[in-house]
Amino acid sequence: MRIFGVLAWAGAAMAAPAHAAVTGSSAIGFATESSVEIAADAAHVYALLITPGRWWSDGHSYSGDSANMTIDPRAGGCFCETIPSKDDPSGTIEHACIIYAMPGQRLCLSGGFGPLQSEGVAGTLDIAITPAGKRVKVTMTYVVGGYLRTGPDKIAPLVDQLLGEQLAGLKRAVESAQ
Repeated sequence: MRIFGVLAWAGAAMAAPAHAAVTGSSAIGFATESSVEIAADAAHVYALLITPGRWWSDGHSYSGDSANMTIDPRAGGCFCETIPSKDDPSGTIEHACIIYAMPGQRLCLSGGFGPLQSEGVAGTLDIAITPAGKRVKVTMTYVVGGYLRTGPDKIAPLVDQLLGEQLAGLKRAVESAQ
């Protein structure tokens, strides 16, 4: 990741989604939830959701370029990133594994994002798309459990901020494509 460490997550300042919160935290994990309404139909939102290179922040990628990120939207598929190299073969990283994909409705992933990858945790990111009048509401819920050396209460707000930034990026990408 171009930006290593937990403190770098705190510097990510973007437009906040309509709702973002740490919904729970204890010695064994935490949960966050972010949601936003997007002026588009569910099919368009889902189509962009599975194309992270168009909305994920470059600063929160290992290669420094979110265009290197892909999602294979099927159970067992990968939210992966290629890490190009000038001299050596390219590297790769699995950000998460797809555990549930329902086009236009839901994408559920299992994995520890960013610095959580080097911790003893399991994380589930559930992205739900629901009708909201002529718009859709997209809700990202991330539940993480296990051993965190920095403590769940310290990292949870930073993870919440990071996911809120990505959700705001999805909203911008979808609405600018309309």
